Amino acid sequence: MAWLWALIVGGIIGWLAGMLVGRDVPGGIIGNIIAGFVGAWLGSMLLGQWGPVVGGFYFIPALLGAIVLVAIVSLILGSMRRAR
Repeated sequence: MAWLWALIVGGIIGWLAGMLVGRDVPGGIIGNIIAGFVGAWLGSMLLGQWGPVVGGFYFIPALLGAIVLVAIVSLILGSMRRAR
C-alpha cells in the first residue's frame, strides 16, 4: 500500500512543479509521477532531507527538485522543437 501512496504523492509533486513552472510535463500522469520521483531524488541530493515527510518524500526538497527538473526538460524540449 505504501507504493500506491508514493505514486500518488509523486504525481502530485510533479503536477505542482508543472503548474509552478507554467509548463506541462510531457507524458501526462506518468510524466508527473516520474518528475515527482526524479525531482524528489534530485532535491534530496542537492538540498538534503528536511521539511515535512509526505508519502516517503521530503516534500519541500522534492518539490524544488521537480521544479528544476521540469524547467530543464521544458527548456530542452523547447529547443528541440525550434531546431526542426
